[in-house]
Amino acid sequence: MAFMLLSQKKAGEAVSLLEREYNEARYYLDFSTPIDLAVAAILSAQTHDYTVNAITPGLFKKYRTAKDYANADPERLAAEARGVAFAGSKARNIVAACKIINEKFGGRVPDKMADLVELPGIGRKTANTILINAYGIVEGIPVDTWVIKLSGRIGLSGSGDPDGIERDLMKKVSRRYWKNFAYVLKEHGHRICHSQVPLCSKCLLNLICPRNGVVKSA
Repeated sequence: MAFMLLSQKKAGEAVSLLEREYNEARYYLDFSTPIDLAVAAILSAQTHDYTVNAITPGLFKKYRTAKDYANADPERLAAEARGVAFAGSKARNIVAACKIINEKFGGRVPDKMADLVELPGIGRKTANTILINAYGIVEGIPVDTWVIKLSGRIGLSGSGDPDGIERDLMKKVSRRYWKNFAYVLKEHGHRICHSQVPLCSKCLLNLICPRNGVVKSA
């Protein structure tokens, strides 16, 4: 299916409307330190944020540093993270990533994209998340499930590839909005642009959005 894409001008209008409506949208996982955030972000793949937030307080109390995770038994860590999807593979990735962080970066989560994406369990989306929320470094836009769905539906991107979607968004979304735009789209998805039946009649983008892929609307 060929998606109808918004012009640069219309995209700017849509983004401005969303940013004003959801100006309090923020990152949704709880953390105190960069290592907390890295662990939570790895655990969050294909898992609800409330599930991760229910599990991480116990982990953060027991494991406080990269060295603590690096020395952890992966099977025990997986059991402690039970409830997240693919807990076993995520636990192994956390241990492996933290060994590298401990040995190569002196125990500090790196603050460069190139270094982050080399760590097990961390792709560009997670790396963007860490850079933005742990260090205030904004190089791009995290592309999660909601960003993929809504950027296509609204007409901000016609790509089916996360990297392609990010490139499209970086062209159409003003840089001043990159920091929170993923969380703005997530909030819009939760409130209005529901996955199966979006509430188009109640949407502030009703006169702009091409509604790509929408079969039924309320």
